[in-house]
Amino acid sequence: MSDPDALPEPDRISGAPHPRETVRLFGQGKAEADFLNAFSTGRLHHGWLITGPRGVGKATLAWHIARFLLATPEAQEDGLFGAPPPPETLHIDAEHPVSRRMLALSEPGLFLLRRGPNDKGDKLATDIRVGEVRRLANFFALSSADGGRRVVIVDAADELNTQAANAILKMLEEPPARTTLLLISHQPARLLPTIRSRCRELRLAPLGQDQMTQALAQAEIPVPPQDAAALTELASGSVGAAIRLLNLDGLNIYRDLLAILGSLPNMDRPRLLALSDTCAGKAREERLDLLLTLTDQLTARIARTGATGVPPRAEAAPGELKALQHLAPDAAAARRWAQSAQDASDRARHARRVNVDPAALVTDLFLQLSRAY
Repeated sequence: MSDPDALPEPDRISGAPHPRETVRLFGQGKAEADFLNAFSTGRLHHGWLITGPRGVGKATLAWHIARFLLATPEAQEDGLFGAPPPPETLHIDAEHPVSRRMLALSEPGLFLLRRGPNDKGDKLATDIRVGEVRRLANFFALSSADGGRRVVIVDAADELNTQAANAILKMLEEPPARTTLLLISHQPARLLPTIRSRCRELRLAPLGQDQMTQALAQAEIPVPPQDAAALTELASGSVGAAIRLLNLDGLNIYRDLLAILGSLPNMDRPRLLALSDTCAGKAREERLDLLLTLTDQLTARIARTGATGVPPRAEAAPGELKALQHLAPDAAAARRWAQSAQDASDRARHARRVNVDPAALVTDLFLQLSRAY
């Protein structure tokens, strides 16, 4: 059996700091203010559902809340010597003992519930299993001695299997004393309705261009100024998606996709073949997955432009507006693109599942899409 400690952290985005290491949270002032208001007015709910698109800072907010709750003196709530001013921020200094312990995953008041190893121990499990949830019983038994607050972060609640979800539901129905559960969810509609109903929701919004640039700079990922708008547009305001785009050269992939379709009716086949070759081989599976995702985005932008007559709010590549209007000048063209895109996407993903050669898959995908022109 492999060493579980050698496995990657399931809640860390490749190439980015872990949320517990992230000092500042950008673009989510409303969610932070809502939580602080509940805390300051004595309406601190025992269960919080932190929702929003992937990569917008949900886990970072959960860690900020956990750090705040475990480091904030009880007098903040009790007001033993008169009511202190309500806190204006969740920020806790990095040198605070709680901050240091949380960074080292050694804070006794915190339990992090996430995917563990599979049965063989050589890979991460595909879901959070009930065995991981049962470990919470030991946490509550050991942490109850000091009578302090306890915080549980579930990252992500979408990954709970049926038994684990029912175990979490029981905790929400009968919450342990002085415990706050922070459930991170990318798709809350897929959770048990009873879990949703027993939590207060904090919904996070996509980031704007300036916030995206600041968040990436904090992660020590520089973005050329000329790429900032396109990156924010293609990432839909998600820092996680933006990092993936940067790691896999996604901006250049999108420019190639746009150029290939924009060359219709005389498709630029040399450029298509060159792009197809960059996805060949098992080592490039992530690049192929990103290409398929970006193709879906591009065809959706084509169809939307034709259907509404309104161009996207920002170009995701130089010359995109002209290309979109060329490909879908009216609603009839938009309908053709929408249908062709659905058929081609389904065909490509089926080919992906049955291990069709990636280069052949990409070439076939664009030959299918060309029928929409």
